[in-house]
Amino acid sequence: MSKPNIIQLSEFDVTQKIIESLCNICIRAVLFSVRDNPKDATQIAEELNLSLSTVYKTLSNLEDLALVEIERFIISPEGKKIKQYKSRIGKVEILLAGTEPRLNLYPNTSGSKSD
Repeated sequence: MSKPNIIQLSEFDVTQKIIESLCNICIRAVLFSVRDNPKDATQIAEELNLSLSTVYKTLSNLEDLALVEIERFIISPEGKKIKQYKSRIGKVEILLAGTEPRLNLYPNTSGSKSD
């Protein structure tokens, strides 16, 4: 069996996945949108003028990378349970030193999690 090349190795590297995600302007916009205040997908879509499906896909990716979390659930007037998302990170540093980038994620300290 052959040794995996650098591209194949980086596909499984969480740091690499986070860096690649943060290079996407749509992902950054959604992440910044929920940094200070929790919002639901509809609010984010309207604020950023994005399709609701794009916002849901982006939020799902950010959840998979543990960059956002569900802050709370609200009940709509129709009785639907709606997720409100909040960024788990407040600051990101990407340092280029040596052959591998170093990623520093700092917790989001704006506001506190609701009960």
